[in-house]
Amino acid sequence: MLTAQQIIDRYFLETRCQLLEIAATLDRHDAARGDGGTVEIDDSRWKKIYQSLEILADRNASPDRAERLLRLFSNPVS
Repeated sequence: MLTAQQIIDRYFLETRCQLLEIAATLDRHDAARGDGGTVEIDDSRWKKIYQSLEILADRNASPDRAERLLRLFSNPVS
């Protein structure tokens, strides 16, 4: 098992890249809505994305975030 320091050393750049990609997707979505695009604001997929960000942002969460996200995204989109 890796130490906390080894985990950040090994995965920081990859994680940073993934977070930047998420931020870019959210920016593109917001820009499309701002340009009068026909993007559905209440699309349940966006709700799930924002719910997942809340799960990830909780620093006091138990170490089962991946499982919680899998359950969130495995539920049918309504």
